[in-house]
Amino acid sequence: MSLPEPDSDALAASHALQHLIAAEIARNDGAIPFVRFMELALYAPDLGYYSGGAAKLGKDGDFTTAPEISPLFGASLAHVAAAIMAQTAPRILEFGAGTGKLAFDILTEAASAGIVVEQYAIVELSGELRARQELALAAFPQVVWLDGFPESFEGAVFGNEVLDAMPVNLISKTPDGWCELDVGIADGKFVWIERLADAEVAAQIASQVPEADDLPVGYVSEIHGVACGFMRSLARMLTNGKGGAAVLFDYGFPAHEYYFVQRATGTLMCHYRHHAHAEPFYLPGLQDITAHVDFTAMAVAAQEAGLDVLSYMSQAAFLLGAGIGDLLLRSDPLKVQTYLPQASAVQKLLSPAEMGELFKVLVVGHQVELPDSLLSGDRSHRL
Repeated sequence: MSLPEPDSDALAASHALQHLIAAEIARNDGAIPFVRFMELALYAPDLGYYSGGAAKLGKDGDFTTAPEISPLFGASLAHVAAAIMAQTAPRILEFGAGTGKLAFDILTEAASAGIVVEQYAIVELSGELRARQELALAAFPQVVWLDGFPESFEGAVFGNEVLDAMPVNLISKTPDGWCELDVGIADGKFVWIERLADAEVAAQIASQVPEADDLPVGYVSEIHGVACGFMRSLARMLTNGKGGAAVLFDYGFPAHEYYFVQRATGTLMCHYRHHAHAEPFYLPGLQDITAHVDFTAMAVAAQEAGLDVLSYMSQAAFLLGAGIGDLLLRSDPLKVQTYLPQASAVQKLLSPAEMGELFKVLVVGHQVELPDSLLSGDRSHRL
């Protein structure tokens, strides 16, 4: 691979993380499940990709998210939040707030539109990102930070590209049945080791992978036990409250498209300084490791834990229903120098060739109804 070289400090941090992972492999008879490798690579204290100090987002980071593309993304969500809060409580909770840009844009639009937000809580695992958020949101005294799920919550919940950042199990179909891919070490390098799936992983495969027995030998994919656990925790939090809804943006598919026979190498991808590649062992701690989201598994986990599936649709359909087109027209189209950059940014969010179709929106809730404008593009029947 031809990728930018890290500086000496970053390389030293990656080497320290590699030694930490190698020590855990040695303590576990020479292998750990990939889900544990991915957890350490992303979240090991002070060294993992999200828990370390490297900038992740924006033009100088590894990838750009929707809130970084246009403030109208967050502005439209302020009005979605208003519809949810009108039925519940004037509170917002965001998981994984990145640079704080989404929170800033939601709160800015809320202040301008007269939408009352008494509290905006953020659950953030990255100390470096939390520090950036504190600076970006200093003008909003209603912002607070939490270390994890509150016991109960009433209001609007947002998660933008949260589910794809959760560790996944890698599975492989072999002549002997389904195996889980572990990580070991050979000649000083991380290597793959196949291990027959244990009862828990086998049960997850049976419940999440449609027609798993019909998939060919050599088929590799992911299952999402950690993200399903997140959905169950989300359900507990919302059902313990009097009403609320969670709006989750991410890239992914329903199960029947996710475990498509032609998608035989899975969806695992890595992002390093705006370069995408498929080598998860490259410089652990310095690159993001993600997988697409199985939205069927997420919806089922939420539903089984007591939530209603309120809608599932493309990002484009959701943002149009949320009024992003009307927000864009607040800029005069005749003032080309200001209007065209905003229109171009919105086009990236909506275009099927950009984020509009690849990114989906799953909304789950408790004792909440969505406005009709957010239901016209609903594809829940495809889950």
